[in-house]
Amino acid sequence: MKQISDFIDASGMLLTKDAIQGGVKKDDFYRFIANNHFEKASHGIYISPEAWEDESFILHQRCPQAVFSHDEALFYHELTDREPMQQTITIYSGYNTQKLKESGIKVFTVKKELLNVGKIEVKNSYGHKIPVYDLERTICDLMRSRRSFEIQDFQTAIKKYVNRPDKDLNKLMTYASLFRVEKRIRQYMEVLL
Repeated sequence: MKQISDFIDASGMLLTKDAIQGGVKKDDFYRFIANNHFEKASHGIYISPEAWEDESFILHQRCPQAVFSHDEALFYHELTDREPMQQTITIYSGYNTQKLKESGIKVFTVKKELLNVGKIEVKNSYGHKIPVYDLERTICDLMRSRRSFEIQDFQTAIKKYVNRPDKDLNKLMTYASLFRVEKRIRQYMEVLL
């Protein structure tokens, strides 16, 4: 049988659900947490005293349907040099976002059927997999929300995208029509390409 310590990942994080599903009794689990001074990061998520808190992974565990987007996606795709000031996610319309917003998270909403368009998984700096939008979806989100970006950041991201060898203009235009930004994106691409 596995020990509780077998469920601690490389970053020092321990998820209640993993240990319980692995056969650990709840009493034993919580005794281990107390005896080893693990801190509660969020519901069902504990971190060892030596660990750095992986805010992105914790947010992903807290709200698994959400996808990291906008500023976060720009950063992961190296379309900006600045690390985001606050976590940014997209979730489907109708999801209660009040607690997320109260905890300082920037939240965008889309129709449920558009939530997973362009969703990929990336490994963050802690080695955890988190959902992020791909390059083309990120550019569409940038166009849709351009008023919430500084003009310089907006232009830098568009120029960096255009210069990337891995850009997919066909996919970009497919997404653009889904998100009704086709005309705007076409104008930018005609100028920059």
